[in-house]
Amino acid sequence: MTTTLSYKFQTQQTDYYLNADLQQLDKYVDKTRSILLLDENVDEHYGETLKGWRKLVIPDGEEHKSMEVVEQVINGLIELEADRKTMLIGIGGGMVTDMTGFAASIYMRGIPFGFVPTTLLAQVDAAIGGKNGVSHGMHKNMLGTINQPKFIFFDYSLPSTMPDDEWHNGFAEVIKYAAIQDAALFNYLEENRELALNRSVEVLQFLVERSVQIKTKIVLEDEFENGSRRWLNFGHTLGHAVEKIEGIAHGRAVAIGMVAAAKFSEKLKGLPTEHTNRLIRLINDYHLPVTLTSDREQVFNIFKLDKKREKDFIHFILLEEIGKAVTHPILIDDLKQLLDEL
Repeated sequence: MTTTLSYKFQTQQTDYYLNADLQQLDKYVDKTRSILLLDENVDEHYGETLKGWRKLVIPDGEEHKSMEVVEQVINGLIELEADRKTMLIGIGGGMVTDMTGFAASIYMRGIPFGFVPTTLLAQVDAAIGGKNGVSHGMHKNMLGTINQPKFIFFDYSLPSTMPDDEWHNGFAEVIKYAAIQDAALFNYLEENRELALNRSVEVLQFLVERSVQIKTKIVLEDEFENGSRRWLNFGHTLGHAVEKIEGIAHGRAVAIGMVAAAKFSEKLKGLPTEHTNRLIRLINDYHLPVTLTSDREQVFNIFKLDKKREKDFIHFILLEEIGKAVTHPILIDDLKQLLDEL
């Protein structure tokens, strides 16, 4: 049974269709006024299900999240004669939802768009909140917009086709929500690890809907990231640097970033060591890495151009305890020393 929730953001109302079915997509949007944006992988899996829709297919992989591919999407929209009322629907992981939101935001100064996230990571994080970006050089999401989709369509059966590594990758963001704001969710992840790793749809539904609830609440309070929305960057400052240097998956990089941030939290916020150890154990239990092996100098050079930098410091998200995050400005020079000590 599909549940519809509607949220009023500053510029847009977004409908969330929870527990929906991809085969019923045409019941929610006008097929004749929509264009789908998929990557090759999603097209291979769901091309049959989506027969009869107009679609644009882009290459698969984070390395294609670039202005070059955005231009291909724009050219495709022009060829299909998309106008200002055409709906662009991104079906895929976080890379596809990012590209969809970004391309739709700049085409003809903005056309409506919606998302069908197909990976666990996209369902719990990337599709929610209206941040749409592409990378530039070594810098992840350096170019982007904050613009909300018209709808997000959650079909819980879609992530089940993911390979194990991708499945584990998605849990990093769920662990993040628990660490910054929900100690009870942290306990749930500890207690239901086996079911979660074995892809229990019931557990998946709970984790997705709880994550969606936490992130949406934070975004509604602070849509343009002046305060509490910054907490969602827990593990991301260092994570984005590792992701770029090592070319590893987003969730794996964020996992490493969360452990580093917890260790910084011990020094700067008095986070008890047993809380850090609990976080390390949970990350490990979900088959994600915990150790920073990247060259510190390279990490530091990427930090210096981080979007969260202001003059001589970076707004870092630290923990006072599991379930309670704070924003803490750290001087760039101090950060270098903290990195060296990791």
